[in-house]
Amino acid sequence: MLTTAEVIKKVRELEIKSKKITTDLFTGEYHSAFKGKGMSFKEVKEYHPGDDIRFIDWNVSARFGHPFSKVFEEERELTVMLLIDISASSLFGTRYGTKRDLITEMAATLSFSAVNNNDKIGVIFYSSEIEAYIPPKKGKQHALYIVRELLTKEPKHKGTQVKNALRYFNNTTRQKSIAFVLSDFLDANYQDALRVAARKHDVIGIKVYDKMDMELPKAGMLQVQDAEDGETKWIDSNSEYVRQQYQQEFFRVTAYSTEAFKKAGSDLLHLRTGDDYVRVLQRFFFSRNR
Repeated sequence: MLTTAEVIKKVRELEIKSKKITTDLFTGEYHSAFKGKGMSFKEVKEYHPGDDIRFIDWNVSARFGHPFSKVFEEERELTVMLLIDISASSLFGTRYGTKRDLITEMAATLSFSAVNNNDKIGVIFYSSEIEAYIPPKKGKQHALYIVRELLTKEPKHKGTQVKNALRYFNNTTRQKSIAFVLSDFLDANYQDALRVAARKHDVIGIKVYDKMDMELPKAGMLQVQDAEDGETKWIDSNSEYVRQQYQQEFFRVTAYSTEAFKKAGSDLLHLRTGDDYVRVLQRFFFSRNR
């Protein structure tokens, strides 16, 4: 548990780092990756040849006896929601820190990118249950509050239920939003909730994993404990078969999340602890702009 002084120091460090990243790398890219996702009605004007006939306002045209068409404008202000997995498995990590550390840094960067672009940013913290909800708002102070919560939020439950977070997001967010789901996705049965969310919102998954999630080291007999259900067992990590089964399970879970996002028509980014998440996000924004 961090002391108050440590939290203040860490918030400041993340603010400085995130601001530099946002200024140097995401100027314009973040917003242009998502702009134009929503159009709002502005006014009606007299129809001119060449105007899109799909936008003719038939009621107004009938009233005045000649055609009028609707004018729309791009919704420049966005609402960004971060769905952040703070379950017990997020605390796992080896060489480069924990998955939670990486999720916190990315979430801080996305928060500052949003407020820099005058967008609203909100957060849903979840494990197997909804742990906390921060309604979307604008402003630097709000972003700093989110960063403090990212650093200090302790879950009351250990498991992971992505579907609960997606359902809560659907029920609390009426306006079309951009949702980043940050998790290791060590879960199943969330494909239906994801499909429902993706129909209305722009949902982007960021799957964070550690090298040891994928590869078991050769270290003889190991006592391992499942961080989420507490189950403990002994395994022989020298066994080729055991290591192969371990890796196959990782690939199975990864394939499930990849397929779930693909079927929902949503993007899923894969990030390993120690990876340069800035480059990954930047490539993603560029691909969106194209």
